[in-house]
Amino acid sequence: MAIISNLEAAAQEHGLTLDALAVRSGISGAELSRMNTGRIQSLRFTTLAAICKELRCQPGDLFVYVPDAEVKDA
Repeated sequence: MAIISNLEAAAQEHGLTLDALAVRSGISGAELSRMNTGRIQSLRFTTLAAICKELRCQPGDLFVYVPDAEVKDA
């Protein structure tokens, strides 16, 4: 199972870098970086809500599920 992050692309669509998103959302740049690279084990709903609020998006716009077989083939 793989969850792929579209966080950086979503931020860029709004003219933001991850650093700018960190400032605006109150979430640390390090945490956003870990989310962007898929190096997180869990994600609080409050964190997700803060990101969605700033980017005016839905959680599904930020992350996508890709089955293992598709990840191996990529």
